[in-house]
Amino acid sequence: MRIAIDIDSTLYHYWDLFSQLARKRFGVTLPYEEQVTYEVTPLRREQVAALVAETHRSEHILTATPYDGAVETIRGWREAGHFIHVTSHRADTAHEPTVAWLQQIGLPFDELYCSFDKISRCTEIKIDVLIDDAPENILRAQEEGIVPATIVHPWNRELCEDEEVICAADWHQLRERLAPILAGAARTPS
Repeated sequence: MRIAIDIDSTLYHYWDLFSQLARKRFGVTLPYEEQVTYEVTPLRREQVAALVAETHRSEHILTATPYDGAVETIRGWREAGHFIHVTSHRADTAHEPTVAWLQQIGLPFDELYCSFDKISRCTEIKIDVLIDDAPENILRAQEEGIVPATIVHPWNRELCEDEEVICAADWHQLRERLAPILAGAARTPS
């Protein structure tokens, strides 16, 4: 199968860095548990953009710690013959440090795609499963016939009421819940 995997808040806990920088730069406290929508309403749009750009600088990318079980799970999928497409809304300038980070943590992948339209690329390369935290991406994937899966966060918890969205508390549980779907014959990229 062909699996697309987001990075921020999917491969590692992005919110800690984002909220730390929001407090440092703008004096705004952003408790994780209170972030029940994907919009960061205490900040203006340009402040959010500035923080996202800062979090995607090399020094922050290269020090991120993956969620427990993420690398091992993905490595197992790749060894089983699944195509691994890492996808992110990161700017092109973050591509090289992201590749370096993925190599540093030992995460095997077939493609890294940094773009603001993940779903179009996923559709283009015939992705079967998308693992992402953003509600918009989860819903769009579902509309395109891509199986959506996510690590549960306050901003996407509501989507877990839909039985077609595979939700998990962590990567260990995600691996278990995706196992029946991935049990079909793994295929290599064409």
